[in-house]
Amino acid sequence: MPKERRISVVGIIVTNREESADKVNEILSRYGHYIIGRMGIPYREKGISVMALIVDASTDELGALTGQLGSIPGVKVKSAVTV
Repeated sequence: MPKERRISVVGIIVTNREESADKVNEILSRYGHYIIGRMGIPYREKGISVMALIVDASTDELGALTGQLGSIPGVKVKSAVTV
C-alpha cells in the first residue's frame, strides 16, 4: 500500500552559507522530485539565507529530508504538514 502524500511547507534558515550551502543544495537536489516550489532569499544585513519549500511527500519522506537538512551545522529547519 503506497504511503499517503501530503503537502507541506518547509522553512530553512542557513546561518553559515559558506560552509553549508553546498550540502543544503545537494540534499535538495536529491529530494527534488518531492519539491513543488522553492524560494530562497539572502538576508545580507543579518548574514543569513532564508528558504521556503513546498513539498508533496509522505511524512516519512518529509522527515528524511528535514532530518538530513537539520543535521548540517548552521542550518535550522521547521515544517508544517497539511491534515
